[in-house]
Amino acid sequence: MEKSSLRMTGGTREAPVNISPAVAANAEGEEIEVLESTEVIPVAPEEQWKSLFDKYDPENSGFISTERFRDLLATHGSELDPHKLEVLLALADGNADGKICYQDFVNLMSNKRSNSFRRAILQGSRQLKGCSLRDEAGLGLSQRLVRHVAYETLPREVDRKWYFDSYTYCPPPWFILAITIAEVAVFMYYGCQMDRLVLQVSSPSFLKSPLPYHPQLRAQAWRYLSYIFMHTGIEHLSLNMAMQLLVGVPLEMVHGALRIGLVYVCGVLAGSLAVSVTDMTAPVVGSSGGVYALVSAHLANVVMNWSGMKCQFKLFRMAMALVCMSVEFGRAVWLRFYPPAFPPCPNPSFVAHLGGVVVGLTLGVVVLQNYEQRLQEQSLFWIFFCVYTLFVLCAVFWNIFAYSLLDVRLPPPP
Repeated sequence: MEKSSLRMTGGTREAPVNISPAVAANAEGEEIEVLESTEVIPVAPEEQWKSLFDKYDPENSGFISTERFRDLLATHGSELDPHKLEVLLALADGNADGKICYQDFVNLMSNKRSNSFRRAILQGSRQLKGCSLRDEAGLGLSQRLVRHVAYETLPREVDRKWYFDSYTYCPPPWFILAITIAEVAVFMYYGCQMDRLVLQVSSPSFLKSPLPYHPQLRAQAWRYLSYIFMHTGIEHLSLNMAMQLLVGVPLEMVHGALRIGLVYVCGVLAGSLAVSVTDMTAPVVGSSGGVYALVSAHLANVVMNWSGMKCQFKLFRMAMALVCMSVEFGRAVWLRFYPPAFPPCPNPSFVAHLGGVVVGLTLGVVVLQNYEQRLQEQSLFWIFFCVYTLFVLCAVFWNIFAYSLLDVRLPPPP
């Protein structure tokens, strides 16, 4: 008499084969031995997590008891990151209903940003008893850097531990570094061309570049973004680059290039559009719109999570950041009202700074506060994003119709 055997291999089912009872028993024994000796915990895809979860959920209920969950962790705990194991054990200890949901398990293991991930993390953090990340010794230079960034940007210890275990430097914080290198390269190119580094704005060829925003050339849409690559002088560039690197690189290491790039570009666009609406005769140069969006969002996040932020000397550093922002903004205001070198065209506007701050305090704060969640699941993100989109549309229509209706006297094109 023969029996049919169905075997799982790597998450896929092989075709049934006919074997004798003796061979089947022997094969089953060998298979059990192989599983016990070689099986390792899956590493990323949800299908592989499910295959592990299903072994502890034979009824396919979507839940496993906390006792079975602890057995699973005891069996595979040595193959997990220590902080991830700590959170999972705390989650098992603190679960009042005695069950672990499959989706919470998958989200925890795969670092997926979702509401269930956040609930599981918060539930585990309430029971977290391990030592803080700051107390860990024997870390290499790169690990100490990641730990430093975690304390600079994240307010909860469980998030800091999770980030410390998850970050791999791949990809690196390429967006802020690439933008910074491009801005410095363009500045040096025009510095050599105009033979000056200080107050380049006083050069007669400064606004003849295809990059700055100029009200007479506002139909050239790329200028609403490309103006960030031109700076009025080395004093303008230095302050912007210092704030951009010191704040932008750690934020990108934690939140990723997509999120930080979104805040930065939205700040840049809001800056030029704000100038075109409120300071209609002035040109715009400099990356202050994007820089101020990032810095103001970070400072607001620190203030809103003051007790949770464990960065060293945070009060002093916040004061220094505000001083740097104030000095740069004061320089821009002074330059705007200083007699221009080539009238009737005024000096570049300072309003782009204010546009960046508004973006940072609205859209930027929502992005930085939701480290562990998908932005598309946050209603507040969509509210601010819709408001921002409405502002952009209104500013576009303003640029099309308002200048002629108000009969604004614009300076001649460069």
